Amino acid sequence: MVQDKLLKIHNLHKSYGDLDIFKGLSLAMDRGDRLVIIGPSGGGKSTLLRIVMGLEDITGGDVYLDGKPYILRDGGKTKIDHKLQARVGMVFQHYTLFPHLDILRNLTLAPVKTRGIPRAEAKAMALLERFGLAAKARAYPSQLSGGQKQRVAIARALMLDPDLLLFDEVTSALDPELVAEVEAVMMELADHGMPMMIVTHDMHFARNIASRVVFAAGGVVVEDGPPEQVLDNPQVARTREFVERVFARKK
Repeated sequence: MVQDKLLKIHNLHKSYGDLDIFKGLSLAMDRGDRLVIIGPSGGGKSTLLRIVMGLEDITGGDVYLDGKPYILRDGGKTKIDHKLQARVGMVFQHYTLFPHLDILRNLTLAPVKTRGIPRAEAKAMALLERFGLAAKARAYPSQLSGGQKQRVAIARALMLDPDLLLFDEVTSALDPELVAEVEAVMMELADHGMPMMIVTHDMHFARNIASRVVFAAGGVVVEDGPPEQVLDNPQVARTREFVERVFARKK
């Protein structure tokens, strides 16, 4: 049932001209899921996140959030419920912090502009404290490490109290020790019940962070299951070929 799921994507189609990215992709998320999406490069993983964030049009299909119609195709146009869109947050690969603003202002700008919340500095400082960044409140992004920038980006997404957080390749530009920093923050969010949809090329990160792994290829979901199944004992030949190839490159 749609209403039993936090997020339900049904028969999603997405095309750029003659190029079909999704060809009837369907998947659903429960509350508390840490859903990691893997698949070949160019297969539309980041596009899927952007669709769920309401940043991309769709060609066909439906997306429901908390049982309510969120993104639909209506009269040849994509229709988005912007009240529901405000309940989704996204953390991008390259941080997207404003370089001319200090860290505290990076966190408080969106709540003030979009919700009219007076500066929200107390909440921002509480999040920075939670993520071990209180001492960096008046620093600028250029003064932070990659791991610190990504933690700030996560804190900024949390400023708007999302019901679902999307993560697009958030560890791809980080050294291994910095990956561990970001992973620890994400696991802390998971411990507090934050549902997450995560796109990554890093299979070790996927294994550590996921409660479920979806392998998508050819515009559809090929396999969906716990990480120990999809990554260690895939049931579908196409998944097995992909996983073996990716892990072979790591050796």
